[in-house]
Amino acid sequence: MKKIGFLSFGHWTPSAGSATRTARDVLQQSIELAVAAEELGADGAYYRVHHFARQLASPFPLLAAVGARTRRIEIGTAVIDMRYENPFYMAEDAGAADLIGNGRLQLGISRGSPEQVIDGWRHFGHLPEKGETEEDMGRRHAEVFLRLLGGEGFAEPNPHPMFPNPPGLLRIEPYSEGLRERIWWGSASDATAVWAAQKGMNLQSSTLKKDEGGEPFHVQQAKQIRLYREAWKAAGHPREPRVSVSRSIFPLRDDRDRMYFGRAASRDHVGVIHDLRAIFGRSYAAEPAELVKQLADDEAIAEADTLLLTVPNQLGVAYNTHVLEGILKDVAPALGWR
Repeated sequence: MKKIGFLSFGHWTPSAGSATRTARDVLQQSIELAVAAEELGADGAYYRVHHFARQLASPFPLLAAVGARTRRIEIGTAVIDMRYENPFYMAEDAGAADLIGNGRLQLGISRGSPEQVIDGWRHFGHLPEKGETEEDMGRRHAEVFLRLLGGEGFAEPNPHPMFPNPPGLLRIEPYSEGLRERIWWGSASDATAVWAAQKGMNLQSSTLKKDEGGEPFHVQQAKQIRLYREAWKAAGHPREPRVSVSRSIFPLRDDRDRMYFGRAASRDHVGVIHDLRAIFGRSYAAEPAELVKQLADDEAIAEADTLLLTVPNQLGVAYNTHVLEGILKDVAPALGWR
């Protein structure tokens, strides 16, 4: 295992038991947790994006703020729903945030998941083209975004511009060199993992996957990763790809941990999303030595190079720092990290 980061869904709710009661709370604490994670030696700070919900939404102001407050840690998303995105505006925002962070952005994108409202992307001004599904539209937006990040000029310059132009066709500015290689696709099926490899994107595989074999979640996910790597090799891309998996992992080190998560360990379970049978990965909660044994048997963790730890952000920065410290100090070294 090469890298470990955290993944926050950025929930907030105005209830007495929540440490994030407002959007301001969750945004500011998201920044503070990234600073704390960097100080602990973690490798990444990643954020989920949901619209029309009491969760983190517009990612680029947050990513830029984290980039300005940190120096080393990777800063990413898992994932941005491309059905909602204008690829041109997104390329500008992404370039600016990456430059502020000195080239540390790791953007996870995807065609999206079930949302809070019906066809929410319509409210953002996006409609599928004739014959397209909403999933097709999300993938089309992604392909446009990737082309823009390539940096090639495409726009005819005004012969009488306000400011002098460089020669030739113009590209989106600001442009950040190397960002194109730091785009990840969030895949929930074998087919979209292969598609991501063909398009030259890194792979993010979460705690949910289309049930395509009836085997345990981590076994199916490991197979998905192997299919992705085979497709990447067949496509002939010149660099090595990266692959991340997400897990809920809680070392039980004190009474507070046991109170919160002593009963959190679970088995895989199956549900239905978009009329498709999906398998959801288990949570891990145990004493550190037992966690090491359990995680060593997780085939997908062994196949991936990056592990994203989902955090209970509503419990606040101090407690989440405690959770991350427990994993990085008492669990991860025994799994080969660092």
